[in-house]
Amino acid sequence: MPIVLLLIMVVLHLPPTWANPCPDWTPSRAHAEIAQLSATLAHWDECYHRDGVALVADELYDQSRDHLAMLQRCAGLATDTSPLVSAGGPVVHPVPHTGVQKLADVQRVAGWMAGKTDVWVQPKIDGVAVSLIYRQGWLTQLISRGDGVRGHDWSRHIPQLEGIVRQLPRPLDLSLQGELYLRLEDHIQASAGGLNARGTVAGLLARHQIDEEQGARIGLFVWDWPMGPEQQTERLSQLAQLGFADSQRYSVAIDTPEAAARWRDYWFVTPLPFASDGVILRQGKRPPAQRWQAKAPYWIAAWKYPYARRLAQVREVRFQIGRTGKVTPIVHVEPITLDDRRVTRVSLGSLSRWQALDVRPGDQIAISLAGLTIPRFDQIVHHSVERQPVAAPAVDQYHAHSCWRAGEGCNEQFIARLSWLAGKQGLALPGVGPGTWRRLVEAGLVSTLTDWLALDAKRLQQVPGISTLRAAQLLAAFEQARLRPFAQWVRGIGTPIGKGIPLPGDWPTTVAQTRGQWQAQPGIGSKRAEELARFFASAEVQAIGSHLAGQAVDGFSKQPLRSEQ
Repeated sequence: MPIVLLLIMVVLHLPPTWANPCPDWTPSRAHAEIAQLSATLAHWDECYHRDGVALVADELYDQSRDHLAMLQRCAGLATDTSPLVSAGGPVVHPVPHTGVQKLADVQRVAGWMAGKTDVWVQPKIDGVAVSLIYRQGWLTQLISRGDGVRGHDWSRHIPQLEGIVRQLPRPLDLSLQGELYLRLEDHIQASAGGLNARGTVAGLLARHQIDEEQGARIGLFVWDWPMGPEQQTERLSQLAQLGFADSQRYSVAIDTPEAAARWRDYWFVTPLPFASDGVILRQGKRPPAQRWQAKAPYWIAAWKYPYARRLAQVREVRFQIGRTGKVTPIVHVEPITLDDRRVTRVSLGSLSRWQALDVRPGDQIAISLAGLTIPRFDQIVHHSVERQPVAAPAVDQYHAHSCWRAGEGCNEQFIARLSWLAGKQGLALPGVGPGTWRRLVEAGLVSTLTDWLALDAKRLQQVPGISTLRAAQLLAAFEQARLRPFAQWVRGIGTPIGKGIPLPGDWPTTVAQTRGQWQAQPGIGSKRAEELARFFASAEVQAIGSHLAGQAVDGFSKQPLRSEQ
């Protein structure tokens, strides 16, 4: 088996989510949250079924409905509200459309298959379900699924639907059930996702009229012939003879859950002419069509693909302060899984973005992966009824010249400065990262950017988490710092200058440079020259230089007073 397919199989068989306990809410809040979410879903349903407008991506809709069911169970409320309550229409289906039971993983697939024979697997086409009625071989009526019993008449679109069989090779009377889908070319679900294919088709069919070009974008997959031959093999063979070859092409007989998993994995990474969101398992032998009902039967089940975007509940919002004072809101969420990653937090990028979005604990947000590895905030899906307060920094609280020392409200930015100094951009000290600096700061041993140079083994060993061996390693790294070139030190303390731009050879000369002298250097513009002049005029920066001169660090000696600009 190819290694890529093997990895995909591992991903597909991971648990769909991390178990979340019921929220610790008062009864009044629980009912308020449920009422708000129910109203949102009802609005989505109405817009989708009445107007063909999908206000939210299919996978976020599905997860939102699952979340509502979980909240209802937690509150001891009924969970049988149908999402199709607003979908019913005036036209009765010849045979009701059944629902479909959802299976979460291969273990549940095994349980569903236990005792069943003549089981088949098909791609679960991501489109809209319809009944197709043929009279004397001609397609005369097209009925939307609606609530499963009654739907809307879409027959007005038949002349434009060139991608489906409108005339059978024989003058038969029959009714079929299938999926109208958006025709795609070599669509790979694993990489391209759903592309909102279902919503696109629903939107087209909800229009009063479509043109031939729009109609040509719609294909048909017949997944059942309710009153057809009793055996699935014969049904598929006759459907192919009638022009519905895809029904046979994409239906495979299986006898084990492992076979179901293999086909699910295969179709997930294989180019197909449609979007799909999983596989359908169906038993070839089923009850007579007269007994079908608009609810999930025992002979059909769905095993969906992992979501590309997951709904996550916000636990808290924290604010990360960077070396230059940039404030980055970090949203911590209840753990979710995306591909093979456990995600517990996601960045909002900037304080202004958080203020515009107003993300708070209890909100439901959508998260995906950027580049298959980095969690990415996509959108707020639901605001919590209760708007919990969040203590955010003031806009001007942190900046490029704040928090040169440890202290209340400053430790985050100060530790970021230390990490930059010791990192590859500065001194490149081995084994000295943010965790080490945090320990030293919290122990009160480091309160300025350079006083760690005076630490000894005895004081280091008094810090929780630092052993005798670790103290020796740190001292060796600190000793290396003394030997680093002058330019590494100057860049490490945060000088706002590009890597390829040369610096003067010593500290007194560097500090004495005027704005004009900085700007005269190639690669330094007016704005950057102003930043450099302001940086070296800072009392805190000059204090750092004085301390390094006292520590006999290369390039630092007693410096002159800063000249006026």
